[in-house]
Amino acid sequence: MPEVRIAAEPRTDFGKGPARRERRAGRVPAVLYGHGTDTRHLTLPGHDVMMALKTANVLIRLDGLPGGNQLVLPKSVQRNPIRGSVEHVDLILVRSGEKVTVDIPIQVTGEVYSGGLLDQQMVQISIEAEATHIPTGIEVNVEDMQVGTSVHAGDLELPSGSSLAVEPDALVLHVIAAPTAEQMEAEIGAPETAAAQAEPAPVPEGEAPADSAAADE
Repeated sequence: MPEVRIAAEPRTDFGKGPARRERRAGRVPAVLYGHGTDTRHLTLPGHDVMMALKTANVLIRLDGLPGGNQLVLPKSVQRNPIRGSVEHVDLILVRSGEKVTVDIPIQVTGEVYSGGLLDQQMVQISIEAEATHIPTGIEVNVEDMQVGTSVHAGDLELPSGSSLAVEPDALVLHVIAAPTAEQMEAEIGAPETAAAQAEPAPVPEGEAPADSAAADE
């Protein structure tokens, strides 16, 4: 995975007020930790961070720090729930050749056999890989898979140098029988039937409903 270089600046003002000022200036507050070092507070260019985070597990080379540049991985990202902009990033120090545990996406290709329905239980999976050789994803081909077929974590073909960080028997996906038209119609009609049964019986003209009569007593 190629590195992305981002210019970092040390941050000395903390709290919500200074953090808001950084964001208004187009910068993102961040913390850097790992390898037994003291936690460092930084700010990063907001646009560069947004672009870098479009790649899962992106390897970032931070420039401009005291003591020289640092190789890091995003560990946690906080985003604005409405705008989706990055509000804070936790970064962890890594070294070339070091093993790290990361989540990578599972990419499904192909179509299951007619009459089957793909039920994907995991969209990403935890693996252990070298920090500088993290795979972008794992591909699973489900072309013509029959009903009842399943794929577990141990069945995945991992890239060289990677290993599972989950139990091998963890279910990734399986093929179930697609519901028939009659089953779908029954499921759709069931709420209507229940609602119809819940409707009060019509009251003959001139008679008060039973609930009203009880209320008048």
